Amino acid sequence: MEIYKYIKIDDHTRIPKYQQIVNSIIHNISIENFKIDLKIPSINTLSEDLYLSRDTVEKAYNILKDLNIIIAVSGEGYYIAKNKLRNKINILFLVNKLSWYKMEVYQSFRDTLGTNAFVDLKIYHCEESLFLNLLNKHNEAYNYYIIMPHFKTKALKHTSTTDAISKAINKIPKEKLVILDNKEVSIEGNAITVYEDYEKDIYNALKKGLKKISKYKKIILIYPNKSPYPYPKRIKKGFTKFCSENNLDFEILGEIYNDMVLLKGDLFITIDEDDLINLMNQVNEKEFILGENIGIISYNDTPLKALLGITVISTDFRKMGEVTSRMIINEEKGMYKVPFSFIDRESL
Repeated sequence: MEIYKYIKIDDHTRIPKYQQIVNSIIHNISIENFKIDLKIPSINTLSEDLYLSRDTVEKAYNILKDLNIIIAVSGEGYYIAKNKLRNKINILFLVNKLSWYKMEVYQSFRDTLGTNAFVDLKIYHCEESLFLNLLNKHNEAYNYYIIMPHFKTKALKHTSTTDAISKAINKIPKEKLVILDNKEVSIEGNAITVYEDYEKDIYNALKKGLKKISKYKKIILIYPNKSPYPYPKRIKKGFTKFCSENNLDFEILGEIYNDMVLLKGDLFITIDEDDLINLMNQVNEKEFILGENIGIISYNDTPLKALLGITVISTDFRKMGEVTSRMIINEEKGMYKVPFSFIDRESL
């Protein structure tokens, strides 16, 4: 079958083989090597001919089916679908800051989209003027505009939008607009919105850990008051609501200070990575036992936190990128709330 000339598997790359199949098929569709309604090999046939496990090929085909790239016809096999994304599309991806979390969303988005698009990543550092300049500079040059709306005021407080930002966003045709991570922007029309709900997320996640949280005498949220990249105030609201409803003694501080007063029975919830590192250093220096007489919960998961056994409350960042990509590919509109979890580890 001629299709084997185009599906390339590289044994020396670190890209998973199932993803190589996905990328290869999407790429060949985009350059019209594979036409609509072309029959492709069965899972068993492809796995045998390419010397791959059946699970590898099945995983690739499931991804392609989810993306509506291929369809399964009962009793006949698999075919290239009449997917609307044939030519490469240009996407402007506007991120408020560089962080592991934001890059996880971006990379997941790129991985799911495959080679079907050119994605232009721009960082605007929560600055209104830089954001507006980027939009003006790239006006009408892209098929999609993906925006993470997080900005800072002159007092270094968080805001989701300003009058100028809302006006600029609403000039973007809604069929091209994607609001990511934060839905608190008034949109005139139906666009793609994939979001976190900061107040409800922290409230519901902490409720799941209430049994273990309740063993601590005091809960301290470290919410940075002034930061180059400020955090939504709704995090504080959700935390305060949780503590008040469960009669927990709590305090909100702006940072982890040097020589912090640490007492047995304290539970700290940190948002900023620097605060987490500072706190852990002080816990170790003062020879507290983490998870017994001092507790730590960190906001948003990373592989390092998992390795260190840090309990987290976290958005599923890979899911955020995957869902966004699939909504673009399938030309869907509407809102999707990203899962947010309580992940219990040794530090609680």
